[in-house]
Amino acid sequence: MDKLFPPMTELPEIAQLGNPLLRQIAKRVENPQSEEIHKLINALIAKAASTNGVGIAAPQVSKSYRLFVVASRPNPRYPQAPEMEPTAMINPTILSHSSEIVKDWEGCLSIPGIRGLVPRYQVIEVEYTNLEGKLEYIELRDFIARIFQHELDHLNGILFIDRVAKVEDFRMEKDTQLGDLGDLLSNKKIASKKVL
Repeated sequence: MDKLFPPMTELPEIAQLGNPLLRQIAKRVENPQSEEIHKLINALIAKAASTNGVGIAAPQVSKSYRLFVVASRPNPRYPQAPEMEPTAMINPTILSHSSEIVKDWEGCLSIPGIRGLVPRYQVIEVEYTNLEGKLEYIELRDFIARIFQHELDHLNGILFIDRVAKVEDFRMEKDTQLGDLGDLLSNKKIASKKVL
C-alpha cells in the first residue's frame, strides 16, 4: 500500500467527544482506489499504531468517509489482542450475525481514559470493499468482530458510550483489568475468509 501512494507527512489529530463529525453518518466512498482514500488509509494505520488503537475510523480523524481500519495486535491498551495485518474496510456492512451477544470492555481513542461494558454480537458475517476495489466477504468473531462493530458505529454517528446500559458499567481505563478482558481476547481465531 505504501508503494502505491506516499504516506501523509503528519499524522492527523483524533477527533474528541464533542466534535459534531463524530455524530454524523459518514459518506459512502465512491472511488476506493483514489489517491486521497489510499493516503487516508495509510494515515489511519499509522495513527492506530502510534496511539495503541486496534481500530480507527475515518470520522475519528475528521474525514466523513465510510471506511475504517481494523488493526488488532497486542499493545499496552490491549495486551492480549490477537495479531492481524491492518485491514482497510471500505463501505463495510454486516450481512448477518449470531444470536449470541457478549458484553465486554471497550475504549475509544475519541473518548480517552474511559471504558464501558458494551454488548456486541459474538460472530458476524460482513462485506466490505478492499483497496483494489473488490468486494470481500468474511466471518469475524470475538474480539475482531467487536472491533468491526465498534468502528462501524463510528460511521453511523454512534459512540460506544451510547451502547452502555447503565452508569455502573463505566470505568476509568486505568481501573480496568486490561490483561484480563475475558474469553473474548483469549480466543485467537480471527476470521475465516470466503472467496466469492
